[in-house]
Amino acid sequence: MDERPEFLVRGERARLFPVLADTSKEGRTLSIVLSCMETVEDFGKALLSDLGVKAGTRTRVEAYTEVVLRKTGTANVRPDGLLVLRSGGNQWTALVEAKVGNTDLTPEQMEAYLELAKLNGVDALLTISNQFAPLPGHHPVPISASGIKKAKLWHWSWMYVLTQAMLHLENGDVQDREQRVILNEMIRFLSHPSAGVKSFDQMPAAWTSVAAAVQAGGALSAKSSDVQEVVGAWYQETRDLCLILSRQLGEEVSVKVSRAHTLDPSLRIKADADLLAQECRLRSSFAVPNTAAAIEVSADFNRRAVYASMRVMAPGDRKSTKARLTWLLRQLGKSKAENIHIRFYWPGRGAFTQHPLAKLRESPELGEEAGKVVSSFEVVFARDLAGRFAQRKNFVVDLEQAIPDFYEQVGQHLKVWQPQAPKLKEDRSSAIDVGTAAMQKEAESTVAERNIPAEGEGSEL
Repeated sequence: MDERPEFLVRGERARLFPVLADTSKEGRTLSIVLSCMETVEDFGKALLSDLGVKAGTRTRVEAYTEVVLRKTGTANVRPDGLLVLRSGGNQWTALVEAKVGNTDLTPEQMEAYLELAKLNGVDALLTISNQFAPLPGHHPVPISASGIKKAKLWHWSWMYVLTQAMLHLENGDVQDREQRVILNEMIRFLSHPSAGVKSFDQMPAAWTSVAAAVQAGGALSAKSSDVQEVVGAWYQETRDLCLILSRQLGEEVSVKVSRAHTLDPSLRIKADADLLAQECRLRSSFAVPNTAAAIEVSADFNRRAVYASMRVMAPGDRKSTKARLTWLLRQLGKSKAENIHIRFYWPGRGAFTQHPLAKLRESPELGEEAGKVVSSFEVVFARDLAGRFAQRKNFVVDLEQAIPDFYEQVGQHLKVWQPQAPKLKEDRSSAIDVGTAAMQKEAESTVAERNIPAEGEGSEL
């Protein structure tokens, strides 16, 4: 018999094959995913570890659906599920609320479920929907400061869950054959349109409004609802783009977020809203395992273009700018030159110079500056979207084509320069050559050379 938490009045263990009404898409999809988290232990524990929940070999995952809690609160809401982790005498619990299709989570729902978690002593609230967040601890729905204090709040997109399942299968993290079959069936189910799982496929109406305002020469306010909504949509799209790259590469690609912004998402929103209002552009940074540098992604409303770039240090063992450029050009030998430019960064705080890749291939000396040697290069990919930039769906389509194109043409080829390993000196090939006797002999030789009078010098009489 289940050792259920005291606050749980009623609940069914999550089932792989739930018997639910056809109208209960959310319940069916959530039950299958929660059951897989419980059955395929490595997968479930890996997902939960992203929430900072420690799950060791002795940790047991339990999942429930159709739950009724002892204390209901004034809102009288019922969460879709419950996760329980047991490890020895310790227990961690989380309410689960899910939405599928075009149904979004709302601030009112989040506040009610956080209050419910607090009333029943539940540790956290986990939401799953087709909304995207850059990190599990950053929620796509704005929550009041008082609400956040009631319980830990986490969020996954369905595409995140699906991507993690694919990576676990491809990377061989699940060894048991039966568990691999179960996880693969979950992927098949979530990938089917009937499951209600979808990617981020269009920007909000505010995107078109902001684009039109910029083209008309109007000023943007960082605090306006349109700017705030556009920044939020940018976060969702860039997160979805990371998941797309993850599935394409078979490695986890993530949005890079500074420590300060990780701890306080509002600071990140403010910084990016200010950037959009002041410079009419949005930016993000992607971390791809084992690449030479992060991929910097930006959308420029003035130029109606998207950009991707990577910056690497120039090789220190080459003395001239031309030689250093040749090192870079060799790496880009198979890259299509169209839309690719090379920026040259020089010592000091001076401005960079820039040349098209095609012209540098023909004449590498174009990059040289008199009396200077380049210190680093930035490879920049630019795609002009023209009128498609302001179109909500076409912008997403074009961005999701441009960034993988950049990675294929540039990102996977770039390498970090590393100095060569030091070589043994010819006269020090054995341990005896650097022993105390050898060092004394060398020191005496140096003293003797110093004591030999220079030509023309002599002692005074």
